[in-house]
Amino acid sequence: MEKSRAVPKAARLPLLVYRLLFPVAFLLMLPGFASRMLRRGNYRHKFGQRFAIYSLRVRQRFAGGDWLWIHAVSVGEMMMALKLADMLRENSPDLRILLSTTTSTGFALGRERKREGMELIYYPLDLGPIVRRALNVIRPRQLVLVDKDLWPNMVSECYRRGIPVSIVNARVSPRSERRFLKWKRWVGPIFGMLEQVCVQEPEDLERWHSLGVRREALHCTGSLKFDFAASASSRAGEFRQLLRSIGVTDETPILLGGSTFAGEEALLGRALLQLRKTVPNAFLVIVPRHVERTPEVETALKEIGLSYVLRKGLENASSVEKPDVLVVNTTGELRDWYAVATVCFIGKSICSTGGQNPAEPVLAGKPVIFGPHMENFAALVRQFLACGGAVQVSGEAEIVAEAARLFGDSAAREKLVYAACGVLKAHEGANLRTAALLRALQ
Repeated sequence: MEKSRAVPKAARLPLLVYRLLFPVAFLLMLPGFASRMLRRGNYRHKFGQRFAIYSLRVRQRFAGGDWLWIHAVSVGEMMMALKLADMLRENSPDLRILLSTTTSTGFALGRERKREGMELIYYPLDLGPIVRRALNVIRPRQLVLVDKDLWPNMVSECYRRGIPVSIVNARVSPRSERRFLKWKRWVGPIFGMLEQVCVQEPEDLERWHSLGVRREALHCTGSLKFDFAASASSRAGEFRQLLRSIGVTDETPILLGGSTFAGEEALLGRALLQLRKTVPNAFLVIVPRHVERTPEVETALKEIGLSYVLRKGLENASSVEKPDVLVVNTTGELRDWYAVATVCFIGKSICSTGGQNPAEPVLAGKPVIFGPHMENFAALVRQFLACGGAVQVSGEAEIVAEAARLFGDSAAREKLVYAACGVLKAHEGANLRTAALLRALQ
C-alpha cells in the first residue's frame, strides 16, 4: 500500500527549477530526438507509451497494480534486467514484473526474451503529468533502475507516493561524476531520495555518498554483468555453424571487435591486412555498438578493399564465398559472438573515449585487448592489468603485434583469461545479493 509523504525541503527548489526548465529544454532538443528515432528505426512502435498513453489491453493487464518495475535503458541494461528478474522470481514465481526500456533495440530484446508473467513497455518521458499518469496506471510496488537513467520527476513522484526507488549495478562515469559534483546543491537532494543504491566496487560507496546518497542506502553487491553464476545459455554453437557456412572453420584465428565506434572498424580492417602477412587465414568479426551505423561500417570496409557479409539474414542465405569480414548487424548477440573468437578487441577504447565492457569476453573464455581509453571501467581495467589479465595497446600497430602473438600462443591466451577470471570471481553472486536487497523492500 502506497503511503503519501512530503518531498524533502532540500529537494523542492531544485525540483521547481527542473520542472520549469526541462519542458523548454525538451522542446529545444525535440528535433534531435526525432532525428535519432528516425535513424534508429521502428519509431512508431508503441510511440504513445513514451507519453504514458496505453492501450485498453495494456491497462487491463496492469489492473491490480503491485508491479515490481525494472527499468533498463537499452540492450546491455535489458540483459541485466532479465537476469535479475529471473533471480527475483526464483523464490516468488507469482511476482508481477514490469520491464521498461528507452530504445527500440532494448524493446526488441525484452520482447524476445521476457518470461511468462512479465510485461514490457517504453519508459515515459520525465514530464510531470506524464510521470503521474504512468504511475496511476501501473501502481508499482517499487521501481528499480539498472545502471543509470535517474530522472527527477519520476524519483520525486515515487518518493511522494511511498514507492521505493533503487539503482542496481550503479555506475557513474568520471565525466558525469564531475558534473554532478559541480551541481551537487541541485542534484544531491534527488540522490538523497533513493531507497537503495547497489554499487559494483567497494570504492564506489564513497563516490555515491559524495553525490548525496545516504550511507544507509548504499550496498556493495558486485556487478550484475560480471556474475558468471547468472549467465544465460550460450548460442556459440549456432554462431559457429553460421561461420562454417561462409567458409570460416573452427580452426580459423578470429579477431573480434566488440561494440566498435566510428573509426575503429577501419582501424581493425587495416590491422587484418597487416595480420595476414604473418597469419594468412586470419578472419575479422565486427560488432558495431549501434547497428544503425552498418552502412558507415560497410563504406569503411569497401574503402580498404575488404569483402564482407552481414549477419542479418545469413541463416537463410545460399552458399556464400568466404569474405574477409563478418559484420554483425543484429542486437543482443555480442556475448555469444565473443565465445567464437580467438582474440577480442574492446570498442570505444581507441577512436573514442570511455570504453565498453571488457568482462564479457572474459566470461566467454576469451582474452581481451583494449586501447588507452577505458574510463568507464577504470577500476576493473586497473585490476585486469595489475594481475596480467588483459592487454592494453596504444594503436593499430600494437593490435597487430598482440593479436599475432596471441593467435600463435594458446598458453598465453589461457593465462590472460585465468587471471581475469580471478578478478571477476569477486562479483559471483551479485544477482543473488541484489535480489535479496530488493525483496527486503517488498
